Amino acid sequence: MKSIFNRLQSLQMAAAILATACAVNAAAPSGPIELWPQIPPGDTAESMKALGEEKDISKTGEGLVAGKPLIRLGNVTRPTITISKPAPDKDTGAAVLVCPGGGYTILAMDLEGTEVVSWLNSVGVTGIVLKYRVPARPNRERYDAPLQDAQRAMGLVRQHASEWGINPQRIGVMGFSAGAHLSAALSCNYEKRTYPAIDDADQQSCKPDFTLLVYPAYLTVEKEGDRVASELNITPQTSPTLLIQTGDDPVRVESSLYYYMALKKAKVPAEMDIFATGGHGYGLRHTADAVTDWPQRATRWMQGLGVLEKK
Repeated sequence: MKSIFNRLQSLQMAAAILATACAVNAAAPSGPIELWPQIPPGDTAESMKALGEEKDISKTGEGLVAGKPLIRLGNVTRPTITISKPAPDKDTGAAVLVCPGGGYTILAMDLEGTEVVSWLNSVGVTGIVLKYRVPARPNRERYDAPLQDAQRAMGLVRQHASEWGINPQRIGVMGFSAGAHLSAALSCNYEKRTYPAIDDADQQSCKPDFTLLVYPAYLTVEKEGDRVASELNITPQTSPTLLIQTGDDPVRVESSLYYYMALKKAKVPAEMDIFATGGHGYGLRHTADAVTDWPQRATRWMQGLGVLEKK
C-alpha cells in the first residue's frame, strides 16, 4: 500500500510540474517584440535616421476623444508586436492582431490599440497590438510598409502559437480607420509575402481567420464610382468580415457598403452594422451615441464564428 501511495504522490507531483511547465510555455512575452531582425524591408539606415525620433506628437488639450487625450505616435521605424493574454480561466485560445489607425501618418496607440486589447482580454481573447511603420514612406504606396509589417506579424504569431497558448486557426485581425484598411489589405494579400522571406516565420500562413473593420478608410476609390481599391482583391477565400461604421462618418459610409457588396458577391461571410451617428475615431470610448456599444456586437459576431469557445 505504501508503495502505491508513493507512486500516486510521484504522479501527482509530475502532473503538477507538467502543468506548471505548460503554463510557463503558454505565457506571452512581457514586452514588445521587434518584427524584423535587421532593417525593415524597403527602409535604409539613412532613411530611418532622417525620419527622426519616435514620439507622441499629441498636443495638450487638443483632439480629445470622449473628453480624454490620446497617444498619437509618430516616426515609427522599428515595428513591433506587444502581446496581452486574458486571465487563464477566460482564455479561449483565440487571438486578434490589432491595427491602430492614424491615416498612415501616426498611430492612435491607446485609443485604437491598448484600450482595444483590454476589451479583447475581457472576452477571453489574446490581444496583439501591431506598431507598424508610419508615416508612409516616400515613393511607396502608403500601405506598403505597413502591409509588410502585418504579414510578418501574423507569421510570427502563428510560428509561436503553441508557445504563447494561441490556437493557430483562431487568429483574426482588427483595425480602425487606416488600420482597418491595413486589416482588409492583409485579408486580401496572404498568398505571397510582399517582401523576401527571412526565416521560418515567413513560411507560416499570414491569412487572418476573421476580420473586423471599424470605421474603415480607403476601401474604395470614390472618383471611380466607389470601385474597391485595387490592393483589396476579394475572393471566396477572403476571411469572414464584420464592418462597423456610422452614416455621419466623414469617411463616407458608402465605401464600406461597396466593400460589403464585393464580399457578398464573392460569397464571403460578411456582416455590416451601420449606425446613424457617432462620426469617426471613437475607439471604445463610450458616449451617448449607440455606435460606441459596438464591442458587444463584435463579441456576438465572434461567438457566432465559434472562435470564443473555450479551448
